[in-house]
Amino acid sequence: MNGELPRRTAHGVRRAAGSAARGTARASRATYAAAQRAATAEGAGQTGLSRLIALHAANAAGDAAVAISLAGTLFFQVPTGEARGQVALFLGLTMLPFAVLAPLIGPFLDRVGHGRRWAIGATMAVRAFLCWTLATAVATESRWLFPAALGVLVASKAYGVTKAAAAPRLVPHGVPLVKANARISLAGVVGAAVSAPLAGLAAWAGPEWSLRYAFAVFVAATILAIRLPARVDSAAGEVRLELLPGPSTPQTEGEARGQRSLRIPPAVAFALRANCGPRWLSGFLTMFMAFLLREHPVAGWTARPELLLGLVIGAAGLGNTLGIALASLVRRLKPALTVVIALLGATAMTLVAALFYGLLPLLALGLTAGLAQSLAKLSLDSTIQRDVPERVQASAFARSDTLLQLAWVVGGGIGIVMPLQPRLGLGVAVGVLAAWTVTVLITHPNRPSRRT
Repeated sequence: MNGELPRRTAHGVRRAAGSAARGTARASRATYAAAQRAATAEGAGQTGLSRLIALHAANAAGDAAVAISLAGTLFFQVPTGEARGQVALFLGLTMLPFAVLAPLIGPFLDRVGHGRRWAIGATMAVRAFLCWTLATAVATESRWLFPAALGVLVASKAYGVTKAAAAPRLVPHGVPLVKANARISLAGVVGAAVSAPLAGLAAWAGPEWSLRYAFAVFVAATILAIRLPARVDSAAGEVRLELLPGPSTPQTEGEARGQRSLRIPPAVAFALRANCGPRWLSGFLTMFMAFLLREHPVAGWTARPELLLGLVIGAAGLGNTLGIALASLVRRLKPALTVVIALLGATAMTLVAALFYGLLPLLALGLTAGLAQSLAKLSLDSTIQRDVPERVQASAFARSDTLLQLAWVVGGGIGIVMPLQPRLGLGVAVGVLAAWTVTVLITHPNRPSRRT
């Protein structure tokens, strides 16, 4: 009798564990099947857009693992003064060549269109190598920690540029480009959400293990990039787009052959300028809040600055997801109005957070910043699709993303050097955004541009 009870208990535990495992497997298969159907819907499987969706999900998964790893090392285990000084130094060193190379990335992709797959794969392979280097640096407290971390950041921004240049080639016929970009962005949200718990489990054994997990993810992403369809490398019919506003005039086929560059339409230039505001705010808040919440956490969160930062980042991620969902659900989105509302909303909420510094205003600021950046970017994509000829859309996306990445880097640099005083730092951000908003509004085109 005494031995029968333990045997029954063990048998019951085995049955429960087996049922749970089978249930988890069925749920995983169902989730994978649903994701596969969503990725291949509306002809995305035939054009290869589904492969780019999977690649972007892997990219977001790797970035999430890196962010979780560095949250406990780069910002919370190094003295604040030392961390700010080194991050500012290396961000400055990386910002200079980025600023110099930014105008050259788009033309390079235009002239070497046949290498887009390898360019995307290179951004993944570089991050895989740097993640392995970071894992060693974290374990040994090496001086290469900050250079490798910022190298990952720059490579991540470079991926955004190369992906934007490749996406127009894979959009199925009849599917709006803004909708395709929303699906790609949503896949990134799902990839990050799935990867974050896995990276968190790996981080329990040490931050170097979550970085090794990120290494494996980026290696897989490198393979996915190389396996993108060959049409990504096709540059047939494309011409270069100059980032100079000018009149948009029709061109004949002969004129298109003779003139290999076009000026950017005024509506696109306006949307791009408006996008620089939310993107600058994103870079500023990323760097400024990472150090501010460690040094001056809000009341009641002194012992848990990591959790506080995670809540603000989570609010920004939720805002980004809401923006993607809103752009997908709204049938008619007015891009010129949306980018202005996004810029004004980001400025107003930054002012509220500066005046009423606390947990709820910070969460609202993160939510608004994510929502504004997402809606503004999708509106820019819609404007490019509407006003830029198809043969120059790849060039337009490459150049616009390059400029937006540079705006993020500038915002991050200002966020690092800003004194760690909540109202002062956020007040400066309000001033910058207000001045930029006035600049954007006075450059609004007098009349809508005609499609070329």
